[in-house]
Amino acid sequence: MKTVKLYDPGCKRCDATEALVREAASRLGIDVEVEKISDAKSIAMAGVMSTPGVAVDGKLVHAGGLPDAAKLDQWLTT
Repeated sequence: MKTVKLYDPGCKRCDATEALVREAASRLGIDVEVEKISDAKSIAMAGVMSTPGVAVDGKLVHAGGLPDAAKLDQWLTT
């Protein structure tokens, strides 16, 4: 199972990112646990300067804007 943390203050891009993560996981047949972090201090402490931020298994892989679908697949499968 992959653990995905979404650094998400509640914007539309953040909601879209969560949907992309869940769709990719479903398509790839990967179980994911998605945790949303919305506290500004926690987001900053994670090093996310622009949201949404995405961390997979403890590694920050994306910050700012919607993630690319191909990269998302790669992050979930490695």
